Amino acid sequence: MNTSMKKIIYIPLLAICGLLLINARPVPDESTIKDLAVKSITAKDLSDYLHIVASDSMEGRATGEAGQKKAALYLAAKFKEFGLTPPVSSASGNSYFQKFTLVEKKWADVYITVNKNKKEFLKDFYAYGDVSLPEATPMKIVCAGYGIESKGYNDYAALDVKDKGVIIFTGEPFRDSISLVSGTKKSSSWANDWRAKSELAFKKGAKAVFVIVGNTDQDFETRLNSLKDHLSAPSMAFTHKKKASAFFIPISLAAEMLKSTPAIMQSYKKDLSLAPAALPAGKKCKGLPLYPFKSAKVLAKAGVAERMVDTENVLGIIEGSKHPEEIVVLTAHYDHLGIENGKICYGADDDGSGTVALLEIAQAFSLARNEGFSPARTILFMPVTGEERGLMGSEYYTDKPVFPLKNTVVDLNIDMIGRVDASHINNEEYVYIIGSNRLSTELHKISEQANASAPNIQLDYTFNSYDDPNRFYYRSDHYNFAKNRIPVIFYFSGVHEDYHKPTDTVDKIRFDKMTKITQLVFLTAWEIANLDHKLVVDVTE
Repeated sequence: MNTSMKKIIYIPLLAICGLLLINARPVPDESTIKDLAVKSITAKDLSDYLHIVASDSMEGRATGEAGQKKAALYLAAKFKEFGLTPPVSSASGNSYFQKFTLVEKKWADVYITVNKNKKEFLKDFYAYGDVSLPEATPMKIVCAGYGIESKGYNDYAALDVKDKGVIIFTGEPFRDSISLVSGTKKSSSWANDWRAKSELAFKKGAKAVFVIVGNTDQDFETRLNSLKDHLSAPSMAFTHKKKASAFFIPISLAAEMLKSTPAIMQSYKKDLSLAPAALPAGKKCKGLPLYPFKSAKVLAKAGVAERMVDTENVLGIIEGSKHPEEIVVLTAHYDHLGIENGKICYGADDDGSGTVALLEIAQAFSLARNEGFSPARTILFMPVTGEERGLMGSEYYTDKPVFPLKNTVVDLNIDMIGRVDASHINNEEYVYIIGSNRLSTELHKISEQANASAPNIQLDYTFNSYDDPNRFYYRSDHYNFAKNRIPVIFYFSGVHEDYHKPTDTVDKIRFDKMTKITQLVFLTAWEIANLDHKLVVDVTE
């Protein structure tokens, strides 16, 4: 063999050996990759993203408006940059956008008259949901107690509400500290769900539903004042279904409509907890405390003007390596209030903070995949639209899911994590955890273990109470998953003086605090996505 031939053979052998050495580089283990991914979640990235999402150019991201659509395009572009797969089928191929149409409704002529005494909208009462009485409609008024029909308690056992206006109390009856509905010391889902009560009344043929707010007129006034700006704005409804609706009234107006007094109404409410009403649904009970209420002459009208609005959720996935059919969902709403009275409502905290946290978590999971570790389950990142209009985007998804709800493991929802509320002025390293134990005790344990492993911030369960007067559990997008018995956690830092105001701006965000909460959500999602079993749902009402 001559020298030149030896060289020809030797050089390729060196090249092959080099390639083998490169390919033999060990893949880091799961723990190392997870640590690398956690550290990739930084205050700088969150700040960079939020300065775009909550900028002037996004015009407050009002549902269906130009700013919201611009934000949707930005989020989709980031998902593409991170290598997330677009999961929504469309005529032109897979898309990041789940598009749908809403109906925007503006109040026109709205009033209630009681014996010809006209009651003023947003002063004497207010309305919510798909209320639609285009003509002044007369109706006989009846009181249906708490408006509940369940296995153990039935307010409709001896009451016909067809073609009537139905007055109901909020809450549910307790006797000796035990709920007559749940049979435990814990309230049932009926207690704070006026929508379920309204839908039941309409199913039974009611013309309208009137919900008594609180126990006193002052309770009503406090609630109305907190909602007045929101209620004055146009509302939105689905085109594919009607949402629950009701008029909300003080107890004095309820008494007037029933030719009674507030004191008698309170007495009736108290007696409901003593009545033999704990019968299976559909059975009659002559012993119900049917007080001698008489209906006043009542008319109600709720006129609305309508226009169609197109909007979209944004969806991107990292496909699971072992159980791709099982879905871990992460949500935040990217819409806000838009421009009000000529001023941009930036929504930096509400919910720009949650939206950009989703981007950082998506980037972290993408990094882990690129380093050789993909999650066992598919992770769906979903910034949703229409939250400020009544949790519309998340409700649309759960009505028309891209992935079957029966395969959906959990929803981790992030809404307002960038500020500090009045209860934590001296401790900004906290987050409110809401819902973690309501459907899955395992989820609660995973959440606490994830926190102990890295962020180690205060997990505040104040608003997880079943008796939380703020009802935060029902007020963000996780609830649409929870009502389908999908375990949830709602991450929240509380309200502040800039809530729903143009002054909710980026310069007030605590990015170091926000980073730790974002890392907590990532670690919780990581553990759930890589469990050797599907998250257990073990809590019943």
